[in-house]
Amino acid sequence: MEHKEIEAHWNKIYSKRSAENVGWYQPNPIPSIKMIETSGFDKDIKIIDIGGGDCYLAEHLLDLGFKNISVLEISEVAIERAKKRMGEKAEQINWICSNILDF
Repeated sequence: MEHKEIEAHWNKIYSKRSAENVGWYQPNPIPSIKMIETSGFDKDIKIIDIGGGDCYLAEHLLDLGFKNISVLEISEVAIERAKKRMGEKAEQINWICSNILDF
């Protein structure tokens, strides 16, 4: 698949399915949060969630006091959905709409 086809594929998925209707849905990403919390890193460490989708992880990290969070996601639809759900909190995240292969 070409990069534009991949982007179109993921935009289509996020346009047609709710967050709850995808196989990777995790409203509370406990394993990832536990790994990050137990790492001992300072709350100012830079964290990037690659393929963050509708990004519940980023939202939880903000709630835990982490400050330098980026989300890289190929689907602009997913990013916009996450921003809408998060409201003003979304302004605290660095959003990157890109294919990881191009980043």
